[in-house]
Amino acid sequence: MIVLADTHLILWSQYEPERLPAEARLLLEDPANDPVVSAASMWEIAIKAALGRSDFQVDPGLLRRELLLGGWTELAISGDHGVAAGELPPIHRDPFDRMLIAQARAAGAVLVTSDRRLADYGAPVRLIALDG
Repeated sequence: MIVLADTHLILWSQYEPERLPAEARLLLEDPANDPVVSAASMWEIAIKAALGRSDFQVDPGLLRRELLLGGWTELAISGDHGVAAGELPPIHRDPFDRMLIAQARAAGAVLVTSDRRLADYGAPVRLIALDG
């Protein structure tokens, strides 16, 4: 199964593993699954890190290298993804998250997230409850 992790789950998996929900950890570490990072997530991290957001205090280039060396596959953004993201109903206004939905649908991936608003899109979103 292709597992596309949302941006916060990616950050937690690499820098705050204690915050990563157990279900997400199992999905991302299962050797039968292919963990995927979207170029949209890397773009979001780079922008928010440059803006000084406290929850994005990472080196995006280093994170990308760590993910790729750790067996993650990078999912590029295409024009088709952009069109599909624009055609989504306005359930969620975050353009990065809308792109993740479009990419998951196009790639036949499961988008794992703890964002309840994203779950309102239905498949292929898999809502992961935060532990605790």
